[in-house]
Formats: sequence, structure tokens, C-alpha cells
Amino acid sequence: MAAQGYHAPYPSDTPGGQNPHPMNFKETEDDSEHDDIPPAVRAQAASRSTWVSVIVNLGLSVTQIAVGVWAKSQGLVADGVHSLSDLVADFVVLAAARESRKDADEDHPYGHQRFENAASLALGVLLLVVGAGMVWQALLKLEQPETIPTAHAAALWVAAAALVAKELLFRYMLGVAKRVKSSMLVANAWHARSDAASSLVVALGLIGNLAGYPLLDPIAALIVGLMVGRMGWSFGWDALHDLMDRAIDESEVQAIRQTLLDTPGVIGVHDVRTRKMGDMVVADAHIEVDAQLSVEQGHNIAVAARRAVMQRHRVLNLMTHVDPAHRPDLDHLSAGALPPSV
Repeated sequence: MAAQGYHAPYPSDTPGGQNPHPMNFKETEDDSEHDDIPPAVRAQAASRSTWVSVIVNLGLSVTQIAVGVWAKSQGLVADGVHSLSDLVADFVVLAAARESRKDADEDHPYGHQRFENAASLALGVLLLVVGAGMVWQALLKLEQPETIPTAHAAALWVAAAALVAKELLFRYMLGVAKRVKSSMLVANAWHARSDAASSLVVALGLIGNLAGYPLLDPIAALIVGLMVGRMGWSFGWDALHDLMDRAIDESEVQAIRQTLLDTPGVIGVHDVRTRKMGDMVVADAHIEVDAQLSVEQGHNIAVAARRAVMQRHRVLNLMTHVDPAHRPDLDHLSAGALPPSV
């Protein structure tokens, strides 16, 4: 016989019935064991770093757009609009950080972690739309090259200052993201790095414009638009897959499988399946135990295996199915193929 155990979150295991352990972050460590970072600490770090980004992007967007219009630089204006989209993205991140740390409730028994995935999807769509608008405006300018003016040298100084500011912001935000192990903050940090790259393109375009090649300024704006659109597509596509229950990478699945096998009483493991839940993971697995054990003994082994996985990995919840070892696995047979006694 097969004893099946469906284990919902146990309130006694962790506060709120959820695993507080954060994700294993490839950028920071390969070991499956990690420091326990309380959700409140992660949320506070996310809020602080994002507010720093808000202040920087607000100052940059106002300065770049104002100077870009005055200095007749379409590239600098495009970069300013890019910074403005970052400002909106920062508020999206702040809202996601607030919503995702809410406790589980009756309507959301696994918590609200997927709000981060939804926020990343919204961020991707925003960047895609902004990028498309930049490309369109640049193409309109390139159709009438005689209307492209020579930019003022002040635009180049502003572009250079923006490049330095965005690179410093990237390094700060990535450091915070690694420390608290948040994929959403990593995405926002690399977004800042893409901003630095766009500012570099704009600066090069302005150098060409001032050197007597005015076409280079709208070409720089076109490149910035393509970069923003590509980044939006990447973020949105990844978030969409996460919302469609994409599995975690195979190395992390194998680490979870090994933790199950290391549990006393577990003879074998199969059908380990995972899906992302924000920065956390929901998993289910079939564990094989001695067929001569009682249902209670098999259940206790499953509880121990579940607890071990949730303590060592970024697993929010693990559902276990107990199978008798060295017996035919009937779980994948169709109803017509089952033995008469089943």
C-alpha cells in the first residue's frame, strides 16, 4: 500500500506557518545553507536602497530633461526620460516590497511573495513602452537630418555626471541586494547599470555632435531606446515565466533532493517539483520509506524531511507524498491500468 501525506504549512514550524529563510543567491553563495535574514530586515534594506535611488533618479531626470531641452540634445532628453522611468520603477519596487511581506491569509495561504513577480512584470512592460517611444522619436528625427541642431557643450557635462552617478548607484544597490539576497533588488540594481550604459552612449553621441556630426545625437537616442526596450522585454519575459510556475535551476533541485535523502528513514526520492514564489520556492516531492513502517512512522519521517528542507533552503512550503520503497510506483498509471485491488 501507499500512504500519502499532504502537509500544509504547520504553524508550529515557523511564525505564520512559513519558512523565513531567504533565497540561496548564486551571486553570493553556492552553499545551500544560509544565514537567516528576517523578512523585516530585507524589507527595510529594500526600502532604504530604493529611496536612495528615488532621490538620485529624481535629480537626474529633472536636470537631464531641462538641460537637454535647453541644449538641444535629443539624446540627453531620452536619457532623462529613461531616468524618469526609473523613478516610476522605484515606486513599483517600494510597493512590491510592502505588499510581498504581508502575512499569509485565507485568500493567500502561501503569502504574497508573488507580488514581486507581478511588480517585475509591470516594470518590464513600462520599460518596453518607454523604449518604443524613444525609438519612434529618434527615427522621426533621423528622417529629417537637416533639422538636427548642434548641441550645447553643457549637455556633455551633464551626461558625464549622470554616467558617474548611475554607476555609483548601481554598485550601492547591488551590494544591498547581495547582502539581503533579493532577486527583485538585483533586477533594480542591474537596471541602474543599464542606465549608466545609456548615459555613456549619450555622452559619445554628444561628443560626435559637438565634433560636427549632428546625426550622432539622435542615433544615441535611438540606441538608448533599444537598450531600454530590450531590458523591459527581458524583465517582463522572466517575470511572466515565474508567474507561470517556472521551476528553479537544476542544481538547487538536486540540493533539495539531497537534503531529503539525508533525512533518516528516507530510502529514495523521486518526482521533486518546484515553482517560484517571489524569491521563495514552493516544492513537492515523493519520498520512499520502508514498506513495513506504520502510517504514523511514515508521516513522522515526512515531517522531518519537510522541516529539514525548509531550514536549509529557500523553500516556503514542501508537500510530501510517502511511497513504499522497492514497490511499483502506481502514481503515474492511468485508472484503467491500476490493479483491481487499488
